[in-house]
Amino acid sequence: MYLAPPIITDTVPAVTNPLPKEIATFGAVHLEVTDLPRSAAFWTEVIGLHLRSEEVDQIHLGTTTETLVVLYPGAQHAFLPRHSGLYHLAIHPPNETEFARILRNLTRARWRFSPVDHIMSKAIYLNDPDGITVEITLETPERLRELVLTGESVEATRIDGSRASGRDPFDVHTVLAALPNADAGTLVPIGTKIGHVHLHVGDLLDSYQFYRTLGFSQALWAPTLGVGDLGAGGAFNHRIAVNTWQGRNAPQSPVGTARMRHFSIRLDTPQRLDDILGNLEQDTTQTHVGHQIKDPAGNTIALST
Repeated sequence: MYLAPPIITDTVPAVTNPLPKEIATFGAVHLEVTDLPRSAAFWTEVIGLHLRSEEVDQIHLGTTTETLVVLYPGAQHAFLPRHSGLYHLAIHPPNETEFARILRNLTRARWRFSPVDHIMSKAIYLNDPDGITVEITLETPERLRELVLTGESVEATRIDGSRASGRDPFDVHTVLAALPNADAGTLVPIGTKIGHVHLHVGDLLDSYQFYRTLGFSQALWAPTLGVGDLGAGGAFNHRIAVNTWQGRNAPQSPVGTARMRHFSIRLDTPQRLDDILGNLEQDTTQTHVGHQIKDPAGNTIALST
């Protein structure tokens, strides 16, 4: 039986050089979509991912060196709410200039988005053509002293001691000013990554503790808000998040809807992977993308190194 973790504040250490090594990173997120060419155009023309390979039954997109998103055809219906599954995948560009470049792509495409200053990050939220939520994240943990749970909300304290909701919009024009005047680039560079994954789940405690068994550390436990957050050991303490905002015991999205097929977690050492696999109380399936397991909400994960 799992014991409920305490409600805590999330104190983020100051950025040092070198940063603490994280115990896990993310590989590609695999999505089932209704219109493969339309979704590929969204990821390349609106977000700025490179088209890495294209086949009849799948398209790989990412940087010139790494796949970040894999698209599959076959869904007949758009994203369906009130189900467990993906809340959003987050693309993390490596610096403010590249974050601004994606923002400029969105404004030029006239794509609807919401800019939000979480203090620990600047985030752009938008939906893909099927209604799957995507986040573009600029990591700024050096701006955050702590997150404080205040009953019905979480408030951010800046490094100078001032408070913020963590939900206010950032100034789009100020961010765009980070781009050089003559810059005409649209594609993401090497170093852009899947930086975190946020999931809808049916049972908050079971899912939160499951990701603890994978090695992720407690960052914020807020059952009154229906959300839990976990880190991987680095300065940016937000790598896996789970919530019950689609309802307790929400089932997985049915076959035929736009949804996440699976996402990939890469452990930092073979020994850590072996230890995790040895402690899991479920059967695993070994595939070309890793050892496939399921979290308590039915979300499929491919574990590898």
